[in-house]
Amino acid sequence: MSENHDGQTRAHQRPEGVDDTTVEALGSVSKALETVERARGHLYSFHQLTGTADLELGRAVELLRAAGHKEWAERVDRELVGRNVLEGRWTFQVVEEYNAAFYEPYRSLERQMRDDLVRGREHLYEAEMKEARRTKGHPDHSAHPADEA
Repeated sequence: MSENHDGQTRAHQRPEGVDDTTVEALGSVSKALETVERARGHLYSFHQLTGTADLELGRAVELLRAAGHKEWAERVDRELVGRNVLEGRWTFQVVEEYNAAFYEPYRSLERQMRDDLVRGREHLYEAEMKEARRTKGHPDHSAHPADEA
């Protein structure tokens, strides 16, 4: 990879003619996407935790039956085991809808914007911040890993 005079690799250099406001705007879009990624992770946690609770509830039904509490076992089984979390939906369906209706279009538009405005380069705002904040020549402030030199 080639470097500019400040130590940034080509992948993190601002393309010719790109202004500060564009780089800052793309940094904000990137930050927003990172937040969406975190939200999506929480959605998957919700999905897995809800499924784990449902399986554990199934175990409780069997234990209630074994303990002679047939009415409670049947009620829990009928009213809670396998219950929808939203009308007509289990959590996997919520995840699928989120991915299709929100996450994928969001991610796609962010990528298209980067491709169009900065030749697809990622994290330009952060790369420029790193370059401005690092102590040149300090071993713990190197511009990039040694294998990229």
